[in-house]
Amino acid sequence: MADDAKAKGNSAFAAGKFDDAIQHFTEAINLAPTNHVLYSNRSAAYSSLKRFSEALSDAQKTVELKPDWSKGYSRLGAAQMGLQNYTGAVAAYKKGLEIDPNNEPLKSGLADAEAALAQSSKSRAGQGASLFGDAFGSEMWVRLASDPTTRGLLQQPDFVKMMQDLQKSPNNLNLYLKDQRMMQALGVLLNLKFQTRGPEDAEVPETSSGSPERKRPAATETEPVKEDKRPEKDPEPEPEPMELSEEKQRKVQAQKEKEVGNAAYKKKDLETAIQHYTKAIELDDEDISFLTNRAAVYLEMGKYEDCIKDCDIAVERGRELRSDFKMMARALTRKGSALVKMAKCSKDYEPAIETFQKALTEHRNPDTLKKLNDAEKAKKEKEQQEYFDPRIADEEREKGNQYFKEQKYPDAIKHYTEAIKRNPKDPKAYSNRAACYTKLGALPEGLRDAEKCIELDSAFAKGYTRKGTVQFFMKEYEKALKTYQEGLKHDPQNQELLDGVRRCVEQINKASRGDLTPEELKERQAKGMQDPEIQNILTDPVMRQVLTDLQENPKAAQEHMKNPLVMNKIQKLVSAGIVQVK
Repeated sequence: MADDAKAKGNSAFAAGKFDDAIQHFTEAINLAPTNHVLYSNRSAAYSSLKRFSEALSDAQKTVELKPDWSKGYSRLGAAQMGLQNYTGAVAAYKKGLEIDPNNEPLKSGLADAEAALAQSSKSRAGQGASLFGDAFGSEMWVRLASDPTTRGLLQQPDFVKMMQDLQKSPNNLNLYLKDQRMMQALGVLLNLKFQTRGPEDAEVPETSSGSPERKRPAATETEPVKEDKRPEKDPEPEPEPMELSEEKQRKVQAQKEKEVGNAAYKKKDLETAIQHYTKAIELDDEDISFLTNRAAVYLEMGKYEDCIKDCDIAVERGRELRSDFKMMARALTRKGSALVKMAKCSKDYEPAIETFQKALTEHRNPDTLKKLNDAEKAKKEKEQQEYFDPRIADEEREKGNQYFKEQKYPDAIKHYTEAIKRNPKDPKAYSNRAACYTKLGALPEGLRDAEKCIELDSAFAKGYTRKGTVQFFMKEYEKALKTYQEGLKHDPQNQELLDGVRRCVEQINKASRGDLTPEELKERQAKGMQDPEIQNILTDPVMRQVLTDLQENPKAAQEHMKNPLVMNKIQKLVSAGIVQVK
């Protein structure tokens, strides 16, 4: 039940239904409270909903239950990052790397955490400026417009742009403190008295006589002066409206280069696309879409290392800029695709799989999830290919044969299983293991191996013998007869198949003659009622009428019996003990 709940949780998570995923994982945890994977999965779901406190709690429980599992520390680091506890995140990732030094998600997470910690330190250095943050709130414009000393400044476009920037990023205050207008505005916004003067206003020490020879402060001084004594100040000339700043022009030009690159890419002019994306990157290094687009072109050109390099730069730069998580996921997905293309052995798929997993923690995208599943499947297939060795497979099968002769069937199964791993295309190994399962009474397993044997070699008579024997022991005589007859098409003189046919006919005729004991009849009827084919016959309106006529209208029944299909279905019901002939 816990596994079922976990599977439902995984499906909900893959579909982006994180609340449902949490509900299913919680249900699974209630059933299996010591399963560390369940806490890990729920932690990931909480993180996806930005509920980092709950994610941290589950991550801590994960590492408590399984301290030697590296993924637990990855969850712990992610939760600490979400809570902006970058020191804790660094410690978690480092602890995970002590367990698994080659784990790429942990390495990447550590790099992100260290970068965030460094950025946080820089931010703290500028906290003096951020103390003014409240001054630039929603009432800023009203206060500036209400004060006669700053009202005129609002007509100056560069001053307005400067104040808009401070509303968005108060920490940029240090960039503007040399501007005398900023000192005026701060005096109004903070109700402080700042004496502002131009570079030409030299300060003269006050003399002991009280008659200082000093210039009067500029009219922009915020200290109150009696109105009748305050001199008039010539109005400062208003600057001309500013054109687009150089930085803005570069960004606009970068977007144009990107659009030209996109058009070239659609035309499959890949070299031209590369040139324009490169130009866009040179003009504006704050938009990582230029890098991810160029990476996509490199991927299509088969330049996988260049693609990976661009993706790594995009991720690193994106962390610094706090870029959209979807863009980060796109960069990681393209890196994973390049790694898959470069994979030559099963081990090579591991970094690709880890990269796709990291992309999914950024953004749950169906395309990325499919790429992850394909990579895991390719890795498994590659492992099987690398493990393939027909010579060792034959040796293991011979060892299994020896144990089979000694009636040590579990040991024989172990060696037959190894033979199958070494050579999955050998029908003999499946046939022999089916015989072992039959001896041990594991009939469903034996049936599955026999069917696989026939699938691999439809002309291999022994496969039909194994399958018919299992079906006979399961008392499915009609099915067993059909299997034996199919085998005889490939080997008409095979004695085992002929004997199987004979045994099945005897059992079927025994039911037809009514020679079954009450216990045998009851058992056969119960088994027949579980057979989907029998159920379909009994629910068929035509067959229901035929059965009614058999009891009530013998003449009509004789007409029905002339139909081969009806007769065949009646025979199946007789064999199953559902219909008895007297």
